[in-house]
Amino acid sequence: MNSATLTIVIVIAVIVILAIGAAVYRLGQKRRSEGLRERFGPEYERTVENADDRRGAESELRAREKRHQELELRPLDAGQQRQFEQRWSEVQRDFVDGPGQAVHQADRLVVDVMSARGYPVDDFDRRADDLSVQYPKVTQRYREARRISQANERGEAGTEELRTAVTSYRSLVDALLHDDERPRSGGDRADTENRRTGSDQRRPLGGRARAERATNGQETNS
Repeated sequence: MNSATLTIVIVIAVIVILAIGAAVYRLGQKRRSEGLRERFGPEYERTVENADDRRGAESELRAREKRHQELELRPLDAGQQRQFEQRWSEVQRDFVDGPGQAVHQADRLVVDVMSARGYPVDDFDRRADDLSVQYPKVTQRYREARRISQANERGEAGTEELRTAVTSYRSLVDALLHDDERPRSGGDRADTENRRTGSDQRRPLGGRARAERATNGQETNS
């Protein structure tokens, strides 16, 4: 084999190796993207939409996961759970006569429960980002509830929107109060959350039956 032929063979070999390497990299990138999309669900699409590019969005989501792993989260003891459940009962009761005030109370309650669990709570965006690692679908509802709460402060939210907000806050409070009582694995996290969210529509965290009917739209307050 002369030198010219040898050179051609080496060039072809290098090209093949580079092509294989590029294909393996793209496959790995695709799998990583699919893994993030599966774990974060609607939060993945939201983050991609708000980012300059998909790679930047995925980098942000991985940063959330890393930051979440570094949090020193703690379960609530029985006394704390009872206290927060009682406060939620008050939210439901107060919704009957003051839905706007009930939404404000629900928003404050979420912050207090998160603080008790060990989440940083100074900034809403940080709270939502941290929650999205473990509760992506409930976090989507939390963002919407927060939007309605802010609209309510400006006098721009109707009763139906306020009812939706309270229901969404209830989903998150339920998840934060009782999450440690439920078996959970990474692969089943989204399905577990779906079941939690679905059952949450049927079962409040306590409170009077009349307040429950009001927040579920079976009773209106003029």
